[in-house]
Amino acid sequence: MLTAALAAAAAGQSPSGPAWTRGAVCYEIFVRSFFDSDGDGIGDLNGLIRKLGYIDSLGASCIWLMPVAQSPSYHGYDVSDYYRVAPAYGTSADFKRLVAEAHRRRIKVLVDMVLNHTSNENPWFQAALKDTTSPYRSWYRFSPTALGKGPWGAEAWHHSPVRDEYYYGVFWSGMPDLNYETPAVQQQAMKIATFWLREMGVDGFRLDAVPYLLEEGSCLAGCPGTHAFLRAYAAHIRGVKPDAYTVGEVWGSIDQTLPYYPDQLTSYFGFELADSLLSVVRTGKAAGLLPGFLRWSPFLSNHDQTRTMTTLGGDVACAKLAATLLLTLPGLPFVYYGEEIGMTGDKPDERLRTPMQWSPRPGVGFTNGTPWEAAQPDSMTVNVALEHADPASLLNLYRRLIHLRKENGALGTGTLVALDASSSRVAAYLLRTGEQAVLVVANLSDSAVSGVSIGSTGQSVLRAGTYAARNLLGGPDGAMLAVGPDGRLTGYVPVPGPIGSRESLVLDLVRR
Repeated sequence: MLTAALAAAAAGQSPSGPAWTRGAVCYEIFVRSFFDSDGDGIGDLNGLIRKLGYIDSLGASCIWLMPVAQSPSYHGYDVSDYYRVAPAYGTSADFKRLVAEAHRRRIKVLVDMVLNHTSNENPWFQAALKDTTSPYRSWYRFSPTALGKGPWGAEAWHHSPVRDEYYYGVFWSGMPDLNYETPAVQQQAMKIATFWLREMGVDGFRLDAVPYLLEEGSCLAGCPGTHAFLRAYAAHIRGVKPDAYTVGEVWGSIDQTLPYYPDQLTSYFGFELADSLLSVVRTGKAAGLLPGFLRWSPFLSNHDQTRTMTTLGGDVACAKLAATLLLTLPGLPFVYYGEEIGMTGDKPDERLRTPMQWSPRPGVGFTNGTPWEAAQPDSMTVNVALEHADPASLLNLYRRLIHLRKENGALGTGTLVALDASSSRVAAYLLRTGEQAVLVVANLSDSAVSGVSIGSTGQSVLRAGTYAARNLLGGPDGAMLAVGPDGRLTGYVPVPGPIGSRESLVLDLVRR
């Protein structure tokens, strides 16, 4: 049986999120690719500050920045100094100004925190590598012999360049894992969190690769010690900043994520949900969309995954449908930069993280110099400038949905109620909180459907009465809804005519 907190999660309710997350949407940004302020071809913090107006107009309540700490790599997931901003991005003063400007617009700032490993160029690791008597020796795992494969079967023990021994690095040799069985490592992790919360002013963290923090014997992922550390880490963060938000990266199914609830981080990314959202859009079949849904942090794609528009074969109607589902389901949704305009991209990773496409000109409005990575081939036709001017664009749909989510309590914080539709090609669900209710009906198929009826399978879902169905996305309103004393929906036909291919209805139910 689920605990009360997990039952609340399954019902689409957050048991412990800070107040600012209600109705919020977060926007993921790779600073290197967002906007270049000085013409060197690399995006930077001052460039991001210039684009905060765009993020504000989109309606995002928070931004998640991929790693901004000093690192030898372009992506930053191998940190060499946790207390210094990457020089290519700017200075600590630039970062603090970014936070201040974001807060002035009521936008929270989350940063990527890489806890599991450091760079092999980090002074801690260099000291541990070169001197077996160094106090940093116990900060990493060393062995005279390789002790087997990593959690997904890859080589994880790497030969030292200094002596005949091995060190553990689950991702690759350039990212040696920290040893969280060493108290000093745990204390340093707490100190780093305090620095970014207090000194740099951030509002929380996206925590990278959290299942791999502690290895215990044959257990290499999700071990008891990892959960114990996450409890202590989350408590420490709450003690420093009570309304801070933490979201963890835990690849896997909902069942694999459940052990991390309810007393560790605030939230976790719903990778299984992302798969199900895109699957129903691709296949046009509603089965499987809602049963596995929890309130965690939904998204369509991120910096490690094929971009949504590429996955959907360039179909704008499918992308609009996916956006509507994402932004009308519970949780705190994350939108990867460029998804809102339909940017494309596939592996290798650099091609998932190409420059933001601002306008149809050389440098795509990202830089006046030579961009660090070439823009996508469609950048002259897919960009902010063109879509901003088109009321029917994907960008303007994202804007409308994100603002609706902030303004409508049911969309932002409502409990999810799965409904039955008379067609397997139609998804239907209700978001309900207090006196507010929103009905979502989505035609997932590539052809119009007519006469689709909606029901609630015997359960009471609304107060008895008559409801007007106001169309929140524009266009004709839905039919009047009559709910009897039992509170059930029975044979409700939301529109008399057809629901178009890939069309969604988002209906605000107003009791008369």
